[in-house]
Amino acid sequence: MKLSLIIAWLLSFPLSGHAQNIKDMKINQTSETEIRNVIENYYFKGIYEGDTELLTKVFYKDALLFGDVNGVPYFKTSEQYIEGVGSRVSPKKSGKEFKAEIISIDIINSIAVAKLNVKMYDFNYYNFITFNHIDGKWLIINKTLTNVQP
Repeated sequence: MKLSLIIAWLLSFPLSGHAQNIKDMKINQTSETEIRNVIENYYFKGIYEGDTELLTKVFYKDALLFGDVNGVPYFKTSEQYIEGVGSRVSPKKSGKEFKAEIISIDIINSIAVAKLNVKMYDFNYYNFITFNHIDGKWLIINKTLTNVQP
């Protein structure tokens, strides 16, 4: 009898642990869907079309951008970056190739990091975009980038 109770008690642990994992997976799937939406419909679309309004909606007002372009250090505030996107000829208007893809998204609680590859003009950018869930929205709080020569 005692052995049966012990076995029943031990078998209860994986089931309750599994239920918690399913709950966490659903939350992460929802968050991942929201982040993908931000990347594809605001960030990628904003840089492709030169749409500063879209970019302003997803960048936290004090976000910073760091990296290098062909070995030259790169640093901008989100405001400087968005102004630059608005003042250049957009990839859409230029008719040049634009290919953007999400490589990965990692989420832990209210933070996330997305690894992206953006090919535009003559550049092959790799970006690491950091998100924070602020006031019910996933916002870009940091961007690091580098251009990788083929």
